[in-house]
Amino acid sequence: MHSVVNLTVHGIGPTNRELDPGEDGTWVNVEQFEQVLDAVVGRQDVHITFDDGNASDLEIALPRLVERGLTAEFFVLVGLLGEPGRLDVAGVRELAAAGMRVGSHGWAHRDWRKLNAAEVKQEIVDANRVLGEILGRPVSRVAIPFGSYDRHVLGRLRRAEVTCAYNSDGGRANPDSWLQARNSLRHDIDAAWAPRVMDGTPSPPLRARRVAARAYKRLRG
Repeated sequence: MHSVVNLTVHGIGPTNRELDPGEDGTWVNVEQFEQVLDAVVGRQDVHITFDDGNASDLEIALPRLVERGLTAEFFVLVGLLGEPGRLDVAGVRELAAAGMRVGSHGWAHRDWRKLNAAEVKQEIVDANRVLGEILGRPVSRVAIPFGSYDRHVLGRLRRAEVTCAYNSDGGRANPDSWLQARNSLRHDIDAAWAPRVMDGTPSPPLRARRVAARAYKRLRG
């Protein structure tokens, strides 16, 4: 069975907003981002995704993707659109007009394992609905904040008719799987990182740990 590698970008370059605790760990500079893009060119088995709806998605990422003939999928925080350092509604539409896919990262970047009933509706149902109204078409693909899920979260997504859910479990993924593992760019990556993630073969112990961790997450709750 062929497989794919899903990469996750968060923020790129300077930002004019205060980062959340630990968020700087997934922020990369422009050179690091360009090194990853250059490694991805021509790879049909690699998918690029973006989380959080940062302004750098539009200002830095989009022109560099277009320049290389690449497409990507952007998962935005619907309730934070228009805030300093974030995409606004016009920016979301510009990404879509440029041929990029846009999905939901929820409403306000909350852990979906710790929601009450009202928050579940806002994060999973309302976010998809509002984003669909912005784009003029249904939205049914999501990226789970913090990669935090359990059997209850997966059940809620199924009931909300989500057609694809991305997590942060790492490793390669079956392209036909409803739940997709991703690999996050981090602040300390070097030029060898992307080729290593795309072409490296994890050791048997690492593969076993990943399989066990995914099984545990699906069943816990």
